[in-house]
Amino acid sequence: MNVALLAHEQFPDRAKTAVGVLRYADYDVAAVLDRDTAGSRVADHVPGVQDAPVVASMADVDEAVDALVVGIAPIGGGFEESWRSDVRTALERGADVYAGLHYFLADDDEFAALADEHGCELWDVRNPPEDIGVAEGTAGDVDATVVTTVGTDCSVGKMTATRELYEDARDQGMDAAFVATGQTGILIEGEGVPVDRVVSDFAAGAVEGMVVEAAEDHDYVFVEGQGSIVHPAYSGVTASILHGSMPDALVLCHEVGRDSVHGYDQAIPPVESFPERYETFAEPVSDSHVVGGMLNTRSVDDDDDARDAVADFADTIDAPADDPVRFGTEAVLEAIR
Repeated sequence: MNVALLAHEQFPDRAKTAVGVLRYADYDVAAVLDRDTAGSRVADHVPGVQDAPVVASMADVDEAVDALVVGIAPIGGGFEESWRSDVRTALERGADVYAGLHYFLADDDEFAALADEHGCELWDVRNPPEDIGVAEGTAGDVDATVVTTVGTDCSVGKMTATRELYEDARDQGMDAAFVATGQTGILIEGEGVPVDRVVSDFAAGAVEGMVVEAAEDHDYVFVEGQGSIVHPAYSGVTASILHGSMPDALVLCHEVGRDSVHGYDQAIPPVESFPERYETFAEPVSDSHVVGGMLNTRSVDDDDDARDAVADFADTIDAPADDPVRFGTEAVLEAIR
């Protein structure tokens, strides 16, 4: 499937959905839409992913695409009106539109009419299924090893860490499943539940249901984490995933240089405090331990400096650590085994 990725004014650093699709999804990316960096190429900004031209608008995408994917989601998940012409152009060209926003495109009168006129699908990825119930506390009874990623903050690389662990585990012959809990993971995997859009009473149940189902057919279940237990807005999502998945193992994710909560004037507590924070919070429902850490070193240019940062992070949390994109996952994957 050919797609274009909308990432205006945020590519690549604040376009984690677009970058996730470039790195992991089974799509051929025809172009990235970013009016700030138009005229460049993906490879100029993000190494190690499929390359594509960066253009200013959907009108500048030369080849036919099957879908336009909104690859960014601002805090609150709203729709930016400056994107409207791109979505309109995509629909008029017969392309579906996929969006991981809290603003549902299917509820937009103009987009719904255009989709109907041109036979297109509007996939609002954050629209959860209706058949979700309250958690019953059954995820801890599964035979599989359940691994959940947790973080010191939002947007530190939990989805990436989970995906890299899952893919490396499968490459090494481990029978593994990936549980998608956010819009990026769902777009990549093609299924999942957007936990941050589920009614709070049912959020843990949504995660529990996915874990139990995945564990029926797999030996390892890797659960994509969201937010952080100390995040002033998203801690509820973190709690639902942690208690719903009842994990055997936790992998702590952090980004080099991150000392304040993204988008908020709030300091992040000392990194060394997080293993105990998460283990204590999980303890009433599961005997979970932080068995490893994943450090995002994208802001560090030199590989040797990045390795030193990973080593320091491992010492800080007293567990093996990796940068999953830069250096792989072997140390953490071995701890999981």
